[in-house]
Amino acid sequence: MTSPTVYVVDDDPGIRSSLSFLLETVSLQSACFANAHDFLAACGPHPEGCLILDVRMPGLSGLQLQDELIRRKIDLPIIYLTGFAEIAMAVEVLHKGAMDILEKPIDGALLLQRVESALEINRLSRQADAAHALFEARLSTLTQREREVLALALSGMVNKTIARELAISLRTIEGYRMQIYLKLGVSSLLEFAQQAASVNLPLSGIASLLNPDKAPT
Repeated sequence: MTSPTVYVVDDDPGIRSSLSFLLETVSLQSACFANAHDFLAACGPHPEGCLILDVRMPGLSGLQLQDELIRRKIDLPIIYLTGFAEIAMAVEVLHKGAMDILEKPIDGALLLQRVESALEINRLSRQADAAHALFEARLSTLTQREREVLALALSGMVNKTIARELAISLRTIEGYRMQIYLKLGVSSLLEFAQQAASVNLPLSGIASLLNPDKAPT
């Protein structure tokens, strides 16, 4: 298991040093960078943790780094640090998804509180992503015929009607339903629908995932 990392990007070495020490006092792992380019070079596609980011830096600014993370689809909670109270800038970064913006000099206790919240948000987001990926992975194991049966069942058809629609026997449909449930790890259509809801996937969204062209043969 990996530990979440609090990434610090600030061109001020004093700030980096003090924040690293502050985070160490509560046993949080940190990684500090003097500029956005160094951070991007070290950052993987799915970082675990959060980002403490200075607004004004040489080269890429904090706002430009945030734009680049959005472009790369890197979901990392951002806590901005700024020495300038700029309302328009604060509105912009928060609108783009930043978690918070704090003014320097930094209140250590407040920052740690925000960091803990950011790490929890990241943990829950990664957990949700993993559940969604597992859900889709299970769907991908269905054959084309199984997908057709599931799609018709989700539309409200009972087994007898599905059998007539697909011109196959009722017993065959029952066999398909059993195999579908085994592959999806559920015991009923209701449980499947509940799983879909738990990963924020509406039944209308499942229809696109049941595209027969993508099913294994």
